[in-house]
Amino acid sequence: MVQLKNKNILIHACCGICSGYPISLLKEMGYLPVVYFCNPNLDTEEEFRRRLDAQKKICENFEVELIVEKYNHTEFLNYVSGLEQEPERGKRCEKCIELRLGHAAQKTKELGFVLFTTSLVISPHKNFEMIKNIGECLASKYELEYLALDFKKKDGFLKTNKISKKLNIYRQNYCGCEFAKSHLQ
Repeated sequence: MVQLKNKNILIHACCGICSGYPISLLKEMGYLPVVYFCNPNLDTEEEFRRRLDAQKKICENFEVELIVEKYNHTEFLNYVSGLEQEPERGKRCEKCIELRLGHAAQKTKELGFVLFTTSLVISPHKNFEMIKNIGECLASKYELEYLALDFKKKDGFLKTNKISKKLNIYRQNYCGCEFAKSHLQ
């Protein structure tokens, strides 16, 4: 990894629960995280607001800036069109991550930062290597650097859950889209 004079890093956050520990770890490592909440995959505007409220609590707790992308579920549906019947963790999920990290890479560039990452990898249900590959591909495209940290290591998932419980934030039981939600029923 290149030595950076500017330690700003954009962290794409999928939800408050998943971002607590990654934000704290990045700060411990000397980075200055800015949280980017961009989640057009969320199935309803109500769900978007619930997760955003949780994200705001996390950002206030860790005293970090929060940038919120406008909710646009139609963009997600168009992006994954034809993949609606894919199983969870399949091609649809890969495209969803590509969409959100693509926005994160663009925002990183727009802000004049060099580094970006995502809290998505803290979930034991997410494929670190797949997300890392998408992040690195987008970093190359936008002449950026993707910080590939597997936040679930060293009990990261447990730590992030403890943070969310301590702050009493909303805890969802599905990834976000209506297709993931239908698997619960």
